[in-house]
Amino acid sequence: MFKTIEWTERGVRILDQTRLPAEEVYRTYTDYQGVAKAIRTMVIRGAPAIGVAAAMGVALGVQNSHASTASELRSDFDRIASTLSQTRPTAVNLFWAIRRMRAALEEVLARESASPAVIAAAKQRLVDEAQRILAEDVAVNQAIGRHGAALLQNVRGVLTHCNAGALATAGYGTALGVIRAAVAAGQTLHVFADETRPFLQGARLTAWELAQDQIPVTLITDNMAGHFMQRGHVQAVVVGADRIAANGDVANKIGTYTLAVLAKENQIPFYIAAPTSTIDLSIPSGEQIPIEQRPADEVKEVAGVRVAPPGVEACNPAFDVTPHRYVTAIITERGVIREPYAQTLPTLCG
Repeated sequence: MFKTIEWTERGVRILDQTRLPAEEVYRTYTDYQGVAKAIRTMVIRGAPAIGVAAAMGVALGVQNSHASTASELRSDFDRIASTLSQTRPTAVNLFWAIRRMRAALEEVLARESASPAVIAAAKQRLVDEAQRILAEDVAVNQAIGRHGAALLQNVRGVLTHCNAGALATAGYGTALGVIRAAVAAGQTLHVFADETRPFLQGARLTAWELAQDQIPVTLITDNMAGHFMQRGHVQAVVVGADRIAANGDVANKIGTYTLAVLAKENQIPFYIAAPTSTIDLSIPSGEQIPIEQRPADEVKEVAGVRVAPPGVEACNPAFDVTPHRYVTAIITERGVIREPYAQTLPTLCG
């Protein structure tokens, strides 16, 4: 089984998702700037995986710090955190991980006066915390899978969008974790995977993961989803999330909102699979979620080949927001919740 990301003695080792499915290439980053670039250029992507990468980037940066006092170490941490926090604005797991790493640092520095031994202990504590975040993410995804599998008991065809699998997490996956768990429990499923333009995460990554697990998958273009729903081939839609607002509005890969509307029109349940770390109770609704705008050339080109005429403008929002009224249920590691999300989400996260 491949590893999306891991901490090694040489640095942070990441599977380069821009090279899949043609090549399985691993890159090792020895400084936090490299990890930040890997997040920004989508060498690693997916909200939970970005959170793990941010934690490891923080740990790596602090490991390389020459600080001799607590004040200097905090200053270095702030600089590292600032760089990492500017990579991808929509996925809240990134900011959640940085806050958790900051709390771990303060736990050590607040205990006793700074000394070389305390500085060394703080550095090791951050390494340990980053590895703990990784291990917890795998366990969380497996729990999401167990809770979500029960929702697919009478399902034959399930549609998913983008990639919310092991590649988007520390392992196992959220949406694909639900599918994996259902198959492991004996359910016979056929997956329809949207290609997910313009970065083709469905075509390149989801189809690759499912093929690795020998789970039947049919790749479709994004604009085919309604056709397969209408013809009765799809009985459930399961997708991941990059941020869930306090009212249950969900930011996920661009095109998710369209699927949710189509699912409602065809009386098909639309499920979100995400860890509680993706829930952002500080955001009242989806209107306040920042939407990342990516380079226009990603729309104008396919695999480096230009498909648009010269001079044509293109817009490339990486995410859209699905209003909570289209979400049948949210599957988390703590269980499955439904409307009214304004009440169930705070209770879940309390």
